[in-house]
Amino acid sequence: MAKYNEEQIRNVLRGVNYPGFSRDIMSFGIVKSVECGEGRTGVRIEVSTADDKVATALEASVKEALKRFDAEHVFEVEIVRKTPITAPAGGTFSPNKLPGVKHVIAVASGKGGVGKSTVAANLACALSLGGASVGLCDCDLYGPSISLMFGTREQPMLSEEEKILPVEQYGLRLLSLAFLTDPSQPAVLRGPMVTRYTQQFLLGTDWAGTDYLILDLPPGTGDIQLTIVQSIALSGAVIVTTPQEVALIDARKAIAMFQKVNTRVLGLVENMSYFLCPNDGNVYHIFGKGGGRAEAQRLGVPLLAEVPLEIATREAGDHGRPIVLADARSASARAFIEAAAKIREICPV
Repeated sequence: MAKYNEEQIRNVLRGVNYPGFSRDIMSFGIVKSVECGEGRTGVRIEVSTADDKVATALEASVKEALKRFDAEHVFEVEIVRKTPITAPAGGTFSPNKLPGVKHVIAVASGKGGVGKSTVAANLACALSLGGASVGLCDCDLYGPSISLMFGTREQPMLSEEEKILPVEQYGLRLLSLAFLTDPSQPAVLRGPMVTRYTQQFLLGTDWAGTDYLILDLPPGTGDIQLTIVQSIALSGAVIVTTPQEVALIDARKAIAMFQKVNTRVLGLVENMSYFLCPNDGNVYHIFGKGGGRAEAQRLGVPLLAEVPLEIATREAGDHGRPIVLADARSASARAFIEAAAKIREICPV
């Protein structure tokens, strides 16, 4: 009977994607062991999910791929499911797995260009103004922008335990790939390197003593998102959209992704909700009206804020001081402060 080597089996598994994602299970390191024998091969996979459907779909996909490889060979597939720490519906959140961090909140979007980093930066500032200890981790490795928005290029140091010490600015603790690389050079990273950087930012950084750790995610539902939900337990996710349907379509995909991995959606932020003309004070709904509110109602989640499109918000970000800090009385800042207050109610410290 046939006997295969471990590398042959791992090559087969590279053709199996994690359910709902475009990345293969090998690159995420969830295949823990492959044991090859005469006429028999055992595969052990560990997956962090509380969703029975994910584990079932993963097992079926692996078995199907192995069967296509050799229908006569005996393959034994063991799926070890690790349940992440999550909040019960309507209840309070359990402590997450990051030492010394009370809440980890992802700020995500289904598509680029909706102002996700602006929302993440200003929510972090608004939570900090409310007296909380706040960290902001820029997980958008391909397009890091937190360095610019907070006006610092300081390089982080290492602790005696060889953990990264976040950069401090405006009372917040920050970490971004832009602190470690030349801003003029693109980040050319393949899957395994993306996973390594993301895990280092989260697990290899001293975030102890943080009430809220805000994660600024890249757009979409790809490698970095899956690495995060596989590595740590999130208190929840904030989804950023704009009012028009083309943005809402992608926002629904982001919401579905978090639901699939059993992460609670804390609410929606409708960014660029309307344009507040500085000349006449009139409101113009450039991207449509009410899309975010209607979607939040459909999903049964809070609409955290409707943030206007203001020139001052863009200028504040470009000048390295988010609008919540630059002008807390502006309409945009008030919207971010309102959203932060709702997040504190859902995730108290």
